[in-house]
Amino acid sequence: MSIGQPIGAVLKRISDMALAPKPRPGERCELCAALVADEHGHVVDLQTRALMCTCRPCYLVFAPRGSGGSRYRAVPDRFLSLPSFQLEPGQWEDLQIPVGVAFFFMNSALDRVAAFYPSPAGATESLLSLDTWAQIVEANPELATMDPDVEAFLVRHVDAQRVAAHSDGELYNGITESFLVPIDVCYELVGELRRLWRGFDGGAEAHGALEAFFDRVRARARPRVAATVGRSS
Repeated sequence: MSIGQPIGAVLKRISDMALAPKPRPGERCELCAALVADEHGHVVDLQTRALMCTCRPCYLVFAPRGSGGSRYRAVPDRFLSLPSFQLEPGQWEDLQIPVGVAFFFMNSALDRVAAFYPSPAGATESLLSLDTWAQIVEANPELATMDPDVEAFLVRHVDAQRVAAHSDGELYNGITESFLVPIDVCYELVGELRRLWRGFDGGAEAHGALEAFFDRVRARARPRVAATVGRSS
């Protein structure tokens, strides 16, 4: 597919391909069936909430500055650390997240923020208190820069007992560490933990995968610059 093709022709091609046998994700683009590399982009189908593997040309059509329609949105590659994130005592409990890791994103179809956390069953939704979320955003205005549907606020909450016992407790900046990340990264984490989960708390292998995941996120994330106005790429 050529990026220079008229958008109508591109969308017709995508529609036609939907009638063909669906390729296995990771091998072919799920929009045009072109071969894709192991490292490839994703788009979100806003109607089904599904993540779709895409080739580079299809990805660019639906990137924020592309010329795609309103059904698909490309997942960006921004990793932003939020070292000054503030969470007041009791707010984590108000968010009704029973584990120490969660991600939040704006669901444009429902016009509200959705909260999910990893569990043995996969991504489990929490009943989010809108008042609590509004208070958190007011204290952390960078959260308002999330792109709906395709970016997520990823937070790891560590209680005081774990920080005291953890040899690398300083990494957690007190009780939390938080990032703005592509939403596909969050679902990859959920899938990995679901595959490895053992017992009540996940087990050693799942905990090791979680530590390795946050190591990778820290390595990719750049700190938010306070003077930046609006969304940074």
